[in-house]
Amino acid sequence: MDLNKLADRLLPGDYPDLSFYEEKYPPRALPKGAEVTRLAPSPTGFIHLGNLFVAIANERIAHQSGGVYYLRIEDTDLKRKVEGAVEAVKNALRYFDIKFDEGAKIGGDETYAPWYQRERAEIYRAYAKHLIKIGRAYPCFCTEEELSALREEQTKNKEITGYYGKYAKCRDLSEEEIMKNLDEKKPFVLRLRSMGDPAHKLKFVDAIKGEIAVTENDQDVVILKSDGIPTYHFAHAIDDHLMRTTLVLRGEEWLASLPIHLELFDALGFSRPRYGHNCSLMKQDGETRRKLSKRKDPELSLEFYRKEGYFPRAVKVYMLTLLNSNFEEWYLKNPSEPLENFKFSVGKMSKSGTLFDLDKLNDISKNELARLSAEEMYDFLSAWAEEYGSEEEKAQLQAREKFLKALDLCMGTSGKKRRKDFVTASQAMQTLSYFFKLPERTDDYRFDAKTCGQIFDGFLKNYDFSDDAQVWFAKVKELAGSLGFAAEMKEYKANPDAFRGSVADVAEILRIAVTGKANTPDLYTIMQILGEEETRRRIKGAIS
Repeated sequence: MDLNKLADRLLPGDYPDLSFYEEKYPPRALPKGAEVTRLAPSPTGFIHLGNLFVAIANERIAHQSGGVYYLRIEDTDLKRKVEGAVEAVKNALRYFDIKFDEGAKIGGDETYAPWYQRERAEIYRAYAKHLIKIGRAYPCFCTEEELSALREEQTKNKEITGYYGKYAKCRDLSEEEIMKNLDEKKPFVLRLRSMGDPAHKLKFVDAIKGEIAVTENDQDVVILKSDGIPTYHFAHAIDDHLMRTTLVLRGEEWLASLPIHLELFDALGFSRPRYGHNCSLMKQDGETRRKLSKRKDPELSLEFYRKEGYFPRAVKVYMLTLLNSNFEEWYLKNPSEPLENFKFSVGKMSKSGTLFDLDKLNDISKNELARLSAEEMYDFLSAWAEEYGSEEEKAQLQAREKFLKALDLCMGTSGKKRRKDFVTASQAMQTLSYFFKLPERTDDYRFDAKTCGQIFDGFLKNYDFSDDAQVWFAKVKELAGSLGFAAEMKEYKANPDAFRGSVADVAEILRIAVTGKANTPDLYTIMQILGEEETRRRIKGAIS
């Protein structure tokens, strides 16, 4: 068979010699040991925790080695493409402080552009034409119906499904048969002519899992679809080579495709990058563990964390505890250090399933938010509300000075002991809402209406906004004593049956009237922030 003639018929036109692309995309001028890594999502509009997991690892490896981290968009499948998806990917990762050096919607060193696979179609065709000429690619004219029947036969025979061996019906077509099909304008795809033998095992050193054995590939996979656009397998091999990727970190679901990728690199005459397959994020579901699911688990989507208002650093800290086994110990010793100071190691990534625990993330989030100043917390809440907050929440943040006073109190920023009441921006805004509107009562009074009314009336009679905290509390104790409550806690503890309750019970009744809650920070300070008019209005409202 005249392979040059076949190549010109299948892919007509002049394509540059492959040396042209080697010169156009030269090896990167980087220090010795510098790694080039990438994130290469499809533009589906759904970016998830697994993407963030591998994005953090790739970013750390590239930047701490003095290398390059880039964003490539694998948009070969138009059916899955969602408008605005690339911008969504970039924004989601920017929220979590993932910095790319170059790539789609980012720019950077244009030497290795474009970063969209559909814009690189000519490059893939040039390499596909080369494979035809050396006998490593051939046209396949099988219809969808024929391929479906083939899969059914394989399933019935309990064989591996795919296009290989005796099932590769177009692999050995004669030149005459191929030309006849082309003359009849039958649509075709280009397939790799695999040279692998599934009886052979390859030893492969995975950057994360260590030495593993993989079966040689014998599948004649599609490399160019009927529209001339490459498949993921083919495009990624060419792009990783020409963009000079040194390390590919990806989910372990790609291990099944590894033999195909290794054969493609060899067939194309490329040096292989190193591959590392990280473990799936798991969730405890009753007595068993399972992979996080897009359908079942809202926390899989990165939009969940942005919408709820998780502090980006908190999420990143938690991801690092999952990514490297020694990070948690380092962070306990260095809680204020930039996260970039941690020496990330691929070798310390988990080799088995990683358990994702939302409760642990919430604890980390509490700690991280508690480290902020009131001003930093205000800025974080404002940025969140701008994108996700209600009009009411945005209006509350407009009262900046009042909001800062509320944060000072509720975070303990002006005292020695910091409170850890806030988990997310949405939860913080809900918690602080009683400073800005008459709250719904979430806790019940533990005394009858008559007793509560006596407390409200007695408090308003002697309430003076200008009183300092000591005078204010002295009046509350006096009121408690006049109504049969113990004014001093030690008296109540010594003989509880002698009293209706204690001064703490009186304060709780006032607290619920003013805030709707039985537990809040210092009630005197809350009343000072609310102001006299609002404090009186709420207690009068409680009376009615």
